[in-house]
Amino acid sequence: MGLNHPKSGGGASARFAPPSLLSAYLAAVCTLGLGGILAVVALTPWVELSDHVMTLQVAFLAIAAIAGEVRPIRLVIGGDETRRLSTSAPFVLALIGVAGVGVAVVVQLIASLADDALRRREPKKSLFNTAQYALSVIVAGLVYAWLTGGDVFASTPSDPVTYLAALLVAGVAMIATNWVLVAVVVSLATGQPLRDAVREDIRDLLITNIVLLSIGGVAAEVAADGIGALLLLVAPVVAAHLFTMAAARHAHDATHDSLTGLGNRGQLHHELDNAFAAPAPLRLGGPGLVLIDLDHFKDFNDTLGHPVGDEILRQVAVRLREVAPEGASVHRLGGDEFAVVVRGDLAASRQVARDILASLDEPVRVESLELLVRASAGLAVAPLHGEDGETLMKNADIALYHAKLERDRISTFSPEFDINTVERLQLLADLRTALDTGQLHVVYQPQTDLTDGRVVAVEALVRWRHPERGLVRADEFIPLAENSGLIFPVTAFVLDTALAQVARWHAAGLDVRMAVNLSARHLSDQGLPQQVGAALTRHQVPASSLVLEVTETAILSDPARADLVLHALRRLGVSIAIDDYGTGNASLSYLKRLEIDELKIDRSFVSNIGADHHDLIIVRSTISLALALDLRVVAEGIEDAETVTALRGLGHVIGQGYHLGRPVEAPELERRLGIAPVSDTDAAPARIV
Repeated sequence: MGLNHPKSGGGASARFAPPSLLSAYLAAVCTLGLGGILAVVALTPWVELSDHVMTLQVAFLAIAAIAGEVRPIRLVIGGDETRRLSTSAPFVLALIGVAGVGVAVVVQLIASLADDALRRREPKKSLFNTAQYALSVIVAGLVYAWLTGGDVFASTPSDPVTYLAALLVAGVAMIATNWVLVAVVVSLATGQPLRDAVREDIRDLLITNIVLLSIGGVAAEVAADGIGALLLLVAPVVAAHLFTMAAARHAHDATHDSLTGLGNRGQLHHELDNAFAAPAPLRLGGPGLVLIDLDHFKDFNDTLGHPVGDEILRQVAVRLREVAPEGASVHRLGGDEFAVVVRGDLAASRQVARDILASLDEPVRVESLELLVRASAGLAVAPLHGEDGETLMKNADIALYHAKLERDRISTFSPEFDINTVERLQLLADLRTALDTGQLHVVYQPQTDLTDGRVVAVEALVRWRHPERGLVRADEFIPLAENSGLIFPVTAFVLDTALAQVARWHAAGLDVRMAVNLSARHLSDQGLPQQVGAALTRHQVPASSLVLEVTETAILSDPARADLVLHALRRLGVSIAIDDYGTGNASLSYLKRLEIDELKIDRSFVSNIGADHHDLIIVRSTISLALALDLRVVAEGIEDAETVTALRGLGHVIGQGYHLGRPVEAPELERRLGIAPVSDTDAAPARIV
């Protein structure tokens, strides 16, 4: 165990070290170690020793010691935490008994330097490793000489068979010295009490080291019997390597996701427990937990197939690993949900969330496809949002739910979210019931040609009469429906009801277009054109009478698939309108590329054109542009006669707003328009697609 030990030196923990005390300790160990090496090399009678040692046996033990250092056993301590346990110790110990402490120190020196070179460790770490290993071997030699009454630098070592017990005690002293020297570094660097650092290592590694020391004793005992006897020790050492490799592999499989290689949910809880168990200096704010959920991932699976979905998840996992900071751990919790444990405060956790979402800005390439993957993130940080892993997980999940519901992309937990979440979950359950029990209904708002005052179209708007809450606003339950997937049956209900109504009006001689809103999720559903076509056929309504309204944001969230869906709808003869134009990421290019039929200027610009000159300029320019592109123009938010007058002077505009007509039930609209009430039996009843 050198300075490469997981809890020693380097990394994030080093910044908590008292620099003067730690540096002084490292300097002292290095000085003593290098001094000890020089003393051993100088005082060992090398010429006399060469006449007595068993050359082949010493060479075998030296090679085994070096190999054991550069190819250690990998022990799984828990989750992703592993320890590299060198198997050089038993062979170095055997060399003390067979060839003396001088040979043992030189072999350990060569093994340590070879391992440091192979791992490309920093010179200061290599120097410490060399020094502390040398001191450990020298202590073992001193203990062995003291117990046997021999000379530490004797040219003829004591008989190891006679003094086997002394050799094992010397081995314990060697391991203990190594533990203590490194544990002091860990204690100084992290603030962890020395007894805790030593106790944890003893608990984890004591049994394994006892077994290795026993092998060292056996090696020393059989060395006199020749190289053949020593070769018999190869099998148990190789078996130990194979056994631990298999154990490490099984432990990894049990704690990691097989698709992405990230830690799984169990590993996440292990990481959180470890983070909360860390000493106080390591927890200056934190740990933080960032939960990530891919937006509308089900659409990828449903449209492109699960193999494509799996490849998306793999590529997202790679990006999360790349942007996760040092010390953070990345996990896949299942489906399209990921988590990152951050060893930092609220600011660090927020930065991680921003970096993760930014890493998804570039499209994901799957074969010939370029797919834009979006995500939402919720985060919670100890101790602000929880004092244990379970609470932190619950609150991060609530924050994620809030981010998806409010479309904030990143949301930090707030206690008020907890209450709102319970209410919204209940509302979501009630919405499912409402779809089955007929609580939803459709109202219609007229769209009037401002040139001659004729009603040329109506917009279908869904309303919900809750048996206990009364009328639930659309802006309360539509976001819930969009994020839960219920938007599909809700829109199907509106479409069927609206088409059934327009069929009745057509039969009564009222020739109007019907506008129905689509959400962003619909533009990822390549089965939508078929459903719309079936609904038109079922109600015998010409496709030219249907206008499907989409927002700029919905189009630009996944332009490639939006293109496919909207072009397929237009091939049916359906009109496409851009709703709330000007409030999203407006781009003139998509107006040309998508062959839009209608532009609806958002109410935030229209309602104030009489008082705000800038709004007037924006509306006038937009109308001119749309008419030049041969698009219909609908101005929303007309609240007074002055706005109507102003708009008439800007071109051929269709108006919509409370001044021209509020959303009402079909019979009320019929009365306003002065037409005879149309019986529901005149057309097929509405039903959910």
